[in-house]
Formats: sequence, structure tokens, C-alpha cells
Amino acid sequence: MTHAPGRHFLQIPGPTNTPLPVLAAIARPTIDHRGPDFARLGRTVLAEIRPVFGTTNPVVIYPASGTGAWEAALANTLSPGDRVLMFETGWFATLWSRLAKRLGIEAEFLKGDWRSGVDAAAIEARLAEDAGHAIKAVCIVHNETSTGVTSNVAAVRRALDQARHPALLLVDAISSLGSIDYRHDAWGVDVTIAGSQKGLMLPPGLSFNAVSDKALAASRSARLPKSYWNWEEMLAANATGTFPYTPSTNLLQGLAVALEMLRAEGLPAVFARHDRAAAATRACVAHWGFEIQCRNPEDYSSALTAVRLPEGHSADALRAEILERCNMSLGNGLGPLADRVFRIGHLGDFHDLMVTGTLAGVELGLRIRGIPHRPGGVEAALQVLAGNAGPAALAAE
Repeated sequence: MTHAPGRHFLQIPGPTNTPLPVLAAIARPTIDHRGPDFARLGRTVLAEIRPVFGTTNPVVIYPASGTGAWEAALANTLSPGDRVLMFETGWFATLWSRLAKRLGIEAEFLKGDWRSGVDAAAIEARLAEDAGHAIKAVCIVHNETSTGVTSNVAAVRRALDQARHPALLLVDAISSLGSIDYRHDAWGVDVTIAGSQKGLMLPPGLSFNAVSDKALAASRSARLPKSYWNWEEMLAANATGTFPYTPSTNLLQGLAVALEMLRAEGLPAVFARHDRAAAATRACVAHWGFEIQCRNPEDYSSALTAVRLPEGHSADALRAEILERCNMSLGNGLGPLADRVFRIGHLGDFHDLMVTGTLAGVELGLRIRGIPHRPGGVEAALQVLAGNAGPAALAAE
């Protein structure tokens, strides 16, 4: 066993760094999940998670990964053979479509380029063709973690409304919740899917469904098999702060502290901090002379930046070099982007110094690997963080 001195920089786009107060709460003694102390905890987190989603409706919490919440959203609202419309923004949209097909759902997957957000006009056009309303749900990923692309959920909602289509709107907000402005109620979302290990600053192990009244009504006639994921049983138990089966007790203890931290900072300040980190990172990447995977500035993600290396250079070799030399983890390329891009996570519990430290580690790795770049990218980031954006920063916007 070898020891890597210093603090490990976990700069992947999730799981993210878990703050010490959250870790301390998770490390508290496990309490009786049928006792009064847990019921108080349950009522607290079930109430205080709602504003993070931007909803006054119920939020269901599962002891599961985000993949489980994907399945829960589909299983509770759809029936075998139902058709859903999905949009290819990257690897996670692709995985969600595969999951839908395994459940016996007919998933129609609109083609994307892995560099742009959801095309709301294409969705509207397809829904307008569906005069018989065979499409029962539209499923999109808000922040595509594989590409660093954020889609306009409000525009997709308008597409459904303008097509006068009754389909449900299901949104994966796993890597955007608590990092990027999100409004479940205001945007007319029916089911929002999320996970604990991103902007909520927890380890993996909790997932969420925020549920509209329309989605709850659909669940009463949905015929896909469900037991573990059943909203009805979960919400009935949640009324008293409890769960129908053993919950992730200690993670819920950590969630209560994480929600308190988000509330203390204030969600607008949280979003501004992520926006600032993303702008600084893009300014740095632009100064280096590299291309960002996200092609359109209006689609830039504030949770991560996916960076394309020049042809002939291995993103995985660069990541391995940085891990060995700097004790820092960066995200790998997924699917067709494997070894083509690396991903810098800037979400969760971080501050400006952690952003600049991350970028300095990347620049060091570029030098060691001999990858052609323009030195001084960290200075461009500092200009943004100091509020004195120069030409490099402006070019990245």
C-alpha cells in the first residue's frame, strides 16, 4: 500500500466532495428507523428537500442510485407497450432510453450530436405529428454529465404546451439539482429524477422523484410492475415521516445537514458560485486553445466542463498522469467520447481556490505529457474569479 500525501482532489462530475459536517452526521450512531427520533428526521428531510427541487409537491426518497430513480419514474407512470419520446444528448440519455426498453416501453430516441442540448422545436414537431397521443411521456436529461451540456427545460415544457399534447414531462436532474437553477413546479415538470452524490454533497445511495399531481394521477392507472419503487406505499408511510422498508438511515442524517448548508448559503448564491466556477474553467480551457465539448454557449453547464484534446493525444493518459502526480481525479470520456475528452467537475462543496487548484493540476499534466497548449490558462481563470474578465474569459462566454 502506498500513501499519496496531501488532500485528494475529487474533481469528477460526481460523486463530489462530501463536507465534513455531512460526514460527521452520517457517522452518528444509527437510530431506530421505526422510532420517534427517526420520524422527526424523516419529516424534516421530506419537507426541506422540496424547495431544492422548486416544488411544493411530494418528493419521494429511495435508498438507491439515480438509475433506480429513473426506473421509479417510468414504472410509476407508464404501462407495458407505452411510447415515450426521448432526446439523445449524451451517454446518460442513452442509458435511460435502454432502461426504458428493458421495462417493455417503446422508447423513441430523437437523434442528437452529443454537443448540444435538447432541441425543443424537434420535440414540438414530433408531438404535433402524434394526433392520437400515443406518446405518453417526454423524457429528457437536464444536465448531461457526459458532455457538459445543459438543456432548456422550460423550452421543452413550452413545446408540449404549444403542441397541445398531454404527455408527461420527466426530467433527469441528477447532476443539476443543487448546482444549477431548477424549477420543478414553475417549469411544469411531472417527475424530476435526482441523486444524492452531486449537488446535494452526499455519498451515493439516495435518489429522488419529485412528483406532480398529474404524475400522481397517472400512477393510479399505470400497469408496469412495481413494488420497491411504488409511490403509493412510499407516500403513505412518508405522511408520518417513515418509510415502507428500511431506509438509508445514516445518509438521511447527512441529508438533513446538507439541506441545512444549502439553505444557509442560499440557493441563488449556490447557483452563482457554480456559474462563476464554470466561467473561470471555460476561460482557462479557451486560453489553453482547447475546444469545449459543448458547442453552444447557451447550453454550457455550470456543473462540469468536458474538454476535447487535440487529435493524437489520449485523454485517459492525461488523467492518469494527473492522478499520479497531483493526486487528483478527473472524469473520463464516456461512450464514443472515451479517451477523447476529459471532464472537470465543478459542483457540490467547493470554493474558488479549489477551482484554481484543479486547473493548475490540469495545466501541470498538460506540460508533463507534452500536449500542445498555450500556458497561462490559470491566470485567465483568476481574471474571471477576481471579477476582471479579460479577452480570454470573454472569448469563453
